[in-house]
Amino acid sequence: MAPEGQPGGQRGGQESSDRQTARQEPRLEVGRVAKPHGLRGEVIVQLVTNRTERLNPGSRLSTGHRELEVLTSSAHQGRYIVAFAGVGNREAADALRGTVLLAPPLADPDALWAHELVGAQVVDQSGCRLGQVISLQANPASDLLVLDGGGLVPLCFVVEHTAGRVVVDPPAGLLDAQA
Repeated sequence: MAPEGQPGGQRGGQESSDRQTARQEPRLEVGRVAKPHGLRGEVIVQLVTNRTERLNPGSRLSTGHRELEVLTSSAHQGRYIVAFAGVGNREAADALRGTVLLAPPLADPDALWAHELVGAQVVDQSGCRLGQVISLQANPASDLLVLDGGGLVPLCFVVEHTAGRVVVDPPAGLLDAQA
């Protein structure tokens, strides 16, 4: 799975900006600015996605209020040192502290995305309804689909995913023990 954050972003207050925003793609949380780094405007970014191309030079990330263009980025102690266009000193970098970074979903037909799974109906291969996905839970062996009835289904048992529906092939008794 290539997890990305939950849908984010805020809609404008005016009717015309509401219509414009409604036509835009949804924005997903992909990271957060932790703190400034150094004196030249660089910041430490903690990604919440495993898609590191989100920080490639030229990438554009939204804060909900403005767009930031990545000039440079490099891995640093499990996070990234990032320079954004227009952020040239420590004061400007410090103003970004805690800022959520948003981006449109990536088009990758082979990936399962968190924003597509949450809300989907889960059925077994015979079509029996098992529940609705309410969230995903990180797990070292395989991330888990958390179902509205309390069931947990490892993603490794997903055999098909279409809009609003997930087909799984769990071993017998997996969900019986959790009910």
